[in-house]
Amino acid sequence: MTPVELTPPLTTTPAADGFRMPGEFEPHAGTWMLWPCRPDTWRDDAGPAEAAFAAVAAAIAAVEPVTVGARADRLDRARAILPADVRVVALDSDDAWMRDVGPTVVVGPGGERRAVDWTFNAWGGTVHGLYRDWTADDRVAAAVAGAEGLARYRCPLIQEGGGLHSDGAGTLFVTAECVLSAGRNAGLGRERAEALLKDYTGSETVVWLPHGVVEDETTGHVDNLLHVPAPGLVLLTWPEDAEDPQSARSRAAREALRAAAGDRFEVRLLPMPGPLYMTEEEAAGLVPAPGAKPRRAGDRLAASYANFYLANGRAIVPLLDPRTDEAALRIVADAVPEREIVGVPAREILLGGGNIHCITQQVPAG
Repeated sequence: MTPVELTPPLTTTPAADGFRMPGEFEPHAGTWMLWPCRPDTWRDDAGPAEAAFAAVAAAIAAVEPVTVGARADRLDRARAILPADVRVVALDSDDAWMRDVGPTVVVGPGGERRAVDWTFNAWGGTVHGLYRDWTADDRVAAAVAGAEGLARYRCPLIQEGGGLHSDGAGTLFVTAECVLSAGRNAGLGRERAEALLKDYTGSETVVWLPHGVVEDETTGHVDNLLHVPAPGLVLLTWPEDAEDPQSARSRAAREALRAAAGDRFEVRLLPMPGPLYMTEEEAAGLVPAPGAKPRRAGDRLAASYANFYLANGRAIVPLLDPRTDEAALRIVADAVPEREIVGVPAREILLGGGNIHCITQQVPAG
């Protein structure tokens, strides 16, 4: 990618300018991803993760353009394994979570697109962040906006794309655990945080859910708890075991959805895989880094089928547990009957702390 000279951010807000955050189910112009690189996140020099990322990119590239950003020292590796129809560009980053560090693209009444560049601090800064230096990650959104030729808003709210879901019609879904965490916006308070969320997504209503998925290192991203795959529909993570720690969280989320949205949204339940845990072999392939989150054998993985991605005409769904994969695929298929369902083995992505939705970020068609 030829270096793009970044222009100063706009001084207005999307809401003031008549822009809105589309639903993921609306048409896309393309998808952006990043290439895995951190040895403390991705085992065995990221080899197994690269194969999983490449499978996701290939599944999306069959129906829409895909661009993968890779650090200079990983460019050749990315190009060698990715399909020829996937564009690979040089893009510096600290890790591979494009959903969180990339821009949220909003759309105006005439179809114009602009980028929202959220303030990023590695999911909690010095309080509960996952690594010490996130400088490169915090520049990714601006770089992608420049590459796409999009004017950019810089939001002062500490926020990640995985912490947001939109129905495209004025309702935004978040968790208080994430948005108001001690390392993000606790000092702002809920009222001010909600005002900023509305200003920068064009939403009229913010639905606050109490918590995300148990042991989610993002501190409760909403995209690991639920998905909004179609207007008026929510798919909610739901463990079979009522004694599972996630059960109370999912029940509270369902009650919050009912209280805030009433009958405007149908809530369907997605089975929860596992519980799944990191194995000794998987942990042994990691190289710990000073100040970064330690990953140990026996750690519970924040596994969720809600972490799927809607591409044009397809739903790319993580395969995580043979005991529940088939049921999850069937429920997603029933939710989006007009789309082809593509399951991709995704444990290697899960080991890094997220899944398919976390490593992708759509650019709406406008």
